[in-house]
Formats: sequence, structure tokens, C-alpha cells
Amino acid sequence: MLKRIGPIQIKDRHRHLLAHIRKNVGRLLLGSICSLMISAATAAMAYLIRPVMDDIFVQKDAQRLAVLPVVIIFVFLINGLGRYGQEYFMNWVGEDIIRRLRNQLYDRIQDLPLAFFQRERTGTLMSRITNDVNILKSLVSSAVSSSVRDTFTIIFLTGVIFYQNWRMAIAAFVVLPLAFWPIFELGRRVRRVSTGCQEAMADLNAFLHETFAGNKIVKAFNMQQHEKERFFERTRRLFRLEIKGVVIRSLSSPIMEFFGGLAIAFVIWYGGSEVLSGKTTPGTFISFLASVLLLYDPVKKLSYLNNALQQGLAAADRVYDIIEAQSDIQDPAQPQSMRKGAHDVRFEQVYFSYGDKPVLKGIDLTAGHGRTLALVGMSGGGKTTLVNLVPRFFDITSGRICIDGIDIRDYRVADLRNEIAVVTQDPILFNETVRDNIAYGNPSADDEAITAAARAAYAHEFILRFPKGYDTYIGELGSHLSGGEKQRLCIARALLKNAPILILDEATSSLDTEAEALVQKALENLMRGRTTFVIAHRLSTVAKADQILVVVDGRIVEQGTHEHLLAVKGEYAKLYAMQFASNGNRQ
Repeated sequence: MLKRIGPIQIKDRHRHLLAHIRKNVGRLLLGSICSLMISAATAAMAYLIRPVMDDIFVQKDAQRLAVLPVVIIFVFLINGLGRYGQEYFMNWVGEDIIRRLRNQLYDRIQDLPLAFFQRERTGTLMSRITNDVNILKSLVSSAVSSSVRDTFTIIFLTGVIFYQNWRMAIAAFVVLPLAFWPIFELGRRVRRVSTGCQEAMADLNAFLHETFAGNKIVKAFNMQQHEKERFFERTRRLFRLEIKGVVIRSLSSPIMEFFGGLAIAFVIWYGGSEVLSGKTTPGTFISFLASVLLLYDPVKKLSYLNNALQQGLAAADRVYDIIEAQSDIQDPAQPQSMRKGAHDVRFEQVYFSYGDKPVLKGIDLTAGHGRTLALVGMSGGGKTTLVNLVPRFFDITSGRICIDGIDIRDYRVADLRNEIAVVTQDPILFNETVRDNIAYGNPSADDEAITAAARAAYAHEFILRFPKGYDTYIGELGSHLSGGEKQRLCIARALLKNAPILILDEATSSLDTEAEALVQKALENLMRGRTTFVIAHRLSTVAKADQILVVVDGRIVEQGTHEHLLAVKGEYAKLYAMQFASNGNRQ
């Protein structure tokens, strides 16, 4: 379950982020040295104004005129090298941390249970990995480099200012604390607005994913204009939040400019009076004024750093909400070893609920090894939920599910799922080659085994018709294939996995008669010798099952063979009669 994190844990997650930064301490140190070079060069440029003014223009010192240009060139060279090094090292660190966080986030998401994916929208999860993590990049690379460079610059320029004239330095620094309080207050508001922007962007991504994936339905119902208006409303919401953030962030600069202007005006008045009275030289005054002007720029940037920090922390909270999520499906402390070969599966008084909604109520059944057990009944009765409990996509509320007499919760989840193959109503394939899709459950399989699985699934012939045969890419979700072809590739994938327990969830319900006949032949090859659970609406496809269970409202109300259930004239007979009448009417 996804758990909300309190203040103490939020501190922990920020320490975890700092741990990622510490892994790049070498490059961070080099980047900091480069920042130190920039800061020293900036302070040196401000200080050099004094000898240029006093020694060259006032004293007319020819020796200084020969030396100072070389010194200035050297200072600018140091500044340029420092800026290049800082950009390279800090961005390297930022990109590396973002890569690590994305990997950690994807790793965590893949390990979370099926219930998590039913709660969270795909587009929202995509936004966490792309948009939110990317915001952290600016926090890690830009903000860290800026804080190091600007802090050093402030320290060096402050030293130059106090060295030049400590009385004017104190006057210049009086107004600075006045500017900090509103800056940090604005920063807190930036964090709230940034969280809203990230949530709006996640909603936008989710909307795009839904409407692009369902574009065929959008066009079929002539709903293009409706979807455009929904999209425009979301972009308006995001726009309003972004502008609100711009307004808050933009206030930082005017505040700093105003207080900076007060300080500079005072310095000009006070310093000018000291020059007129002969207490200081024009070069010292101009050098001091340049130092103050240069000082306010890094101070102003540090105010922006607070905004970036608040945005980054908001993104970090959203990212770590996922990383710190805990799965309900856990391995036992001392797992049982699962033997290879055929298995029997037994449900003992199994109850299951989605939250407060009971779905299965006291299920008792036994599927002997190598036998086929069919589940039939009206939609919503709990058939798919029942078979989803076998590979622990969900954990039962009470009761036991045993394989070979051992509770499945006593096995490692990976060991359990290695013994189970699944073929669903909606064939899920990936935008890889035909070969890669068939070998998905057994990546080490050789070409001979892949071809044998394709032949057994009646897929080999149509695969050879593709331009590159088994090396043909099949498109997103197998978009280049027909429904029957996709399903036969899924069956080939299950065959190659060679798992002793098989789950067929409406594997032929979406196919036409011709495609269904081929897929049914492939399924017979797949089911041979395996403990099989079959869910089917078409009762003709389960007539040969060893045992048929009729599931109504989460309970097994009838069980037996096809002939036995027809003879007792109960729920199964009613379902069979309804389908027979429906088929007859279509004829």
C-alpha cells in the first residue's frame, strides 16, 4: 500500500537524497574547486579596479601599466576555466543522480502489487519518472553549483569590501537582513504552488495517455471536440498555476533590487563624502562600489536558490512517496522450496475483499495436477479475481491457497510465479521483435525452442510471412498484428515458459470464429499435462474440462462435468440454454 509520510520520514527522505549526492563527492569537490576559482576571480576583478584607477590613471605608473593587463588576462582565464569546470562537473553529478533516482523509482514501481496499478493512473506514474525527477535535477546540479559559487563569491567580495573600507562595509550590510525574511516567506509559497503544478502536469500526462490509447473510440463516437475542450481546461489550470508561481518567484528580484538600491545609494553618498574630504582615494571608492554591485548579484541569486530548493523539495516528496511505498505482497522470512514438475492447487475457505467490498466468499476447490478446471458465470461474479489470487497478484483476506499442500504465502513470490503461465483476454505484447516477445518468459531459450513454441501455437506460418520473420518488430502492444495473431504469440510465450500451472482468462472471447478455431487448437497444445484454470463465457470451449465451477456473486454454486451440470438443470444449464438460444437467433 502507498503510505503517506510524516515530517520525520520526510527528513529521512531528504537525507537519502543527500546520500545520492555524496556518492559523487569527488566530482562535487572538483566542481566546488571550480566554483572557488570563479569566486576568487570575481573578487580579484573588483579589487583590481583600485590599482588601475589609483596607480595608472592618478599616479601614472608605467610599470603597473605593463603588469596589470597581464594580471587581468590571467584572472579572466581562471574565471573562464572555472565556469567550464563547474558546468561540466555539477551537471554530470545532477544527471547521474537523476539517472539513479529514475532507476530506483522504476525499480520500486515494478515491485509494487497489482492493486497499486489499479489505484494509480499510468500517466501520473510516467510524470513522476519524467517531470518530477527532472525538477530535482535543477535542485541537485544548478542549485548546488550556484550555492557553492555564490557563497564563495559573497565571502571573497565581503573580504574585499571590509579590506577597502570597513566603515562603508558596515553601512552596506545593514540593509541586507531586511530583505531575507520576505524572500523565505515567498519560498514557502513557491513550494505549495510547485506541488500544484506537478500534480497538474501528472494529470495532463494521464489524460494524454488515455486519449491517445483510446483514440479509436474517440473518433468512433465523434468526441474529438469534447476531448479537445477537456485538454484545454487542463492546460488552463496548469497555466494559472504556472503564472501564480511566476508572480511569486518574480517578487524576489524586485525586493532584493530595492534593498540593494538603498545600500548602493547610501554607499555613494557616504563614500563620495569620504573622497571629497580626502579620507579615501577615488580608486578605493570605485573598487568598493564595484565590489558592492558584484556582491548583490550572488545574494540575489541565493534568493532564487530558495525558490529552486522549495520546488525541488516538492518534487522530492512526490518521488519518495512512490520509492517509500510498501508492497502488501511480501516474501516469507523462511521460504519453502517449490519442487519442479506437476502441481495440485487447493483453495480452502478463501475470502477476498477489495477494501470493504467482499468479492469471494468461502471458496473451496481442488485442481489436481494435469487436470483442467473451468470457471463460468455471469460477469462480475469473481472469476478473474479468483485466478489472480493463485500467482499472488493479490493476497487473500482469509483462508488458504495451497500448492502441493503448502500455503502459497510460504513460497518466495518469484518461485511461485515461475511455476505459472498466464494468457489473458487482452494479449499484452511489447514493441520488440517476434522472437523477443515469445522468449519473454524464458530469455535464455534458443532459436530452435522459440520456433518449436511458435509451431505448437500455430504462429510459425504467419511469422514467416513478415518481412524479417522472427526479427520483425510488432509495434506498440502488437499493433501490427491481428487479434488472433497476437493471441497465438501470447500462447507461444506461455508454451516456451513451460510452467506446470496455466491460467487462461477469456483467452478466445475477443476473436472471430476462424481465429478462435486456430487459437483453440493452440490452447489444447498448451494445456496438455498442465494444471489449468480456464475462464470462459463461451461454454462450448469448456465442455471438455475435467471440472466446471459455476461462480455467482463470489460463491461456487455448482460444480461437476459438462454432462452432469446439464443434467441437474441448475445455473449452468440456464447459462448454456441462454447461449444456445442466442446462437440460434444469430443464425
